[in-house]
Amino acid sequence: MGWVSGIAVYLIVWWTVLFMVLPWGAHKEDNPEPGHAASAPARPMLKLKFMVTTGLAAVVWGVIYLVVQSGVIDLYMIADRMSDEERS
Repeated sequence: MGWVSGIAVYLIVWWTVLFMVLPWGAHKEDNPEPGHAASAPARPMLKLKFMVTTGLAAVVWGVIYLVVQSGVIDLYMIADRMSDEERS
């Protein structure tokens, strides 16, 4: 895996993990101020969630990297098969 594809995979994994982490600990406020959405979380803790997301995404990316580098999944073979199917 090259560095550009590695960064692209990490960004995709990061956003996916972020959407899984965002609901953690989210509780709506009992008495929202006028003009605030009633469903808005009282304490979103975004900095903590971004740090957790970064750590979890690094672990998931590391597993993906090891699987690709070990040859269990060969991205070039998958790309060749996909291009062969398009030609057919």
